[in-house]
Amino acid sequence: MIFRQLFEHVSSTYTYLIGCQQTRAAALIDPVKEEVPKYLQLLKELDLTLAYALDTHTHADHITGAGDLRDATGCITLVGEKAASRCASGALKDGDEINIGSLTLKALFTPGHTDDSYSFLLSHQGQSYVFTGDTLLIRGTGRTDFQNGNAVDQYHSLFDKLLTLPGDTLVYPGHDYKGWTLSTIDEEKLHNPRLQVKDVHAYVDLMNNLNLPNPKMMDVAVPANQACGQAPA
Repeated sequence: MIFRQLFEHVSSTYTYLIGCQQTRAAALIDPVKEEVPKYLQLLKELDLTLAYALDTHTHADHITGAGDLRDATGCITLVGEKAASRCASGALKDGDEINIGSLTLKALFTPGHTDDSYSFLLSHQGQSYVFTGDTLLIRGTGRTDFQNGNAVDQYHSLFDKLLTLPGDTLVYPGHDYKGWTLSTIDEEKLHNPRLQVKDVHAYVDLMNNLNLPNPKMMDVAVPANQACGQAPA
């Protein structure tokens, strides 16, 4: 497997490149529009053909590069079926499998941060990887106060789905603001302060009292991402 964790500094977004060594097929998870030239350069340098550009959810803090990547490479763009995007190549449902050569990503519906949030699970040579978008962060969880977010849904996405994965599953989030690059499911169970709640009611109370400001790009990014990364006229 070919794997790269890429970082966009303005929005502190992680983009993940996953490639099959045998077939040279590749996928990008959560690409950022401004970084598309760098992705294309890396794909060329690694002799990879982009098969998929995937978004874990409709982002509010950056504009997706999926549309530009599709224009440049002919790749398939996929978003969750609840995303208000009519221009994506296809829509994901819970349990869908995305084949990247010999590798398979499994789509996990993990709503809460937004109502269209997905995570992607990969198993390779005995190791599991989960790309959690903004649902599970390192020592945190994604906010639930806009874009049809719901703290109850997120609690169940976390405790009934993601945290039931094997403890040594590597956790790769959609963002990090403190310099963390990866974690594990067991690590987050033990050390993530937002997961140390006694029940769903305590989690809802915690999330409903964060009092965070809206992302600076929200009014621009959301409609642009619903248009596959193209800002509305």
